[in-house]
Amino acid sequence: MAVTKNRQSPETLRTMARKAFPEKNVTDVSELTAGYFNAAYMVTFDDGSRSVVKIAAATPEGVLTNEHNLMTAEVRAMDIARSHGIPHVAQVQYHDATRTLCSGEYFFMEALPGKSYDQLRKDLSDEQRAAIDREIGAYEKSLQSIRGTHFGMLGDDGHTFASQCDFLACLIDNVMTDGERKNVDVPLTREQLLTALEQDRAFFREVTAPSLVHWDMWPGNIFVQDGRISGVIDWERAMWADPLIDDRFRRHSRTQAFLEGFGLTQLSESQYRRILWYDVFLYLTMMVECFYRLYETDEQYHRARLRLIASWEELEHRRTV
Repeated sequence: MAVTKNRQSPETLRTMARKAFPEKNVTDVSELTAGYFNAAYMVTFDDGSRSVVKIAAATPEGVLTNEHNLMTAEVRAMDIARSHGIPHVAQVQYHDATRTLCSGEYFFMEALPGKSYDQLRKDLSDEQRAAIDREIGAYEKSLQSIRGTHFGMLGDDGHTFASQCDFLACLIDNVMTDGERKNVDVPLTREQLLTALEQDRAFFREVTAPSLVHWDMWPGNIFVQDGRISGVIDWERAMWADPLIDDRFRRHSRTQAFLEGFGLTQLSESQYRRILWYDVFLYLTMMVECFYRLYETDEQYHRARLRLIASWEELEHRRTV
């Protein structure tokens, strides 16, 4: 599993829980193993309530340049979403960034109902999956109404941008630098990417105001109960950006039902061109992160590489027609 998982002993976890909830007694602590980055545990108390504690990485090892202050970003994103009335967002119950009780920043949040959509969807009918995808699209659309004052990552106040294109150029430049550090075999050069992006700058000009974007709303981060969304988790990569940069718009995850829910069944050339660029950024990230997280297999690298090439070839084709 990923080297960023900062697991803690049962004794340490109980101490953390006592500090966060001094009026409660812990009866059980169990690790939640589904995530790929942070360590997480379900904590059960003697009054029957439950909370989830997430713990940030102890060191920069395994962390990419674009992954800046992720836990602070997650707490901030969840608070922003809840303050704007966005449903299915857990309440942050306690946040400790001091690293005094354990080696990483951590927070407790309420446990959300339901199960991972990624786990459930194989047992659902096409109609049930389409209904959930439409609801996810509508959920994404609701986030679009939350506006920021600049483009950039929620956890990186030191780097803000006046345009979506400049923000994307920085994200791509960072991930290429990360790839070079680990000698990752990337089928494109930094110059190729940034030169082509600058040539396509006009397609980004219609994005005049940044919205709150989850960015990682893949089915594993969506909880479902009784055929409806019951929770959205893992907001640590949230950003102020073009909504089309979220994972659900990528070539491997986009569905017609999702687009219907979002209200975007007909894509303009500018929208489609930006989607392809966001494909490129995600698949570059997925390739490079394999060499930082030290996953057990290289399956993700090869899958992302194929998708990167497909999106890049489509971009090149559209540039020449």
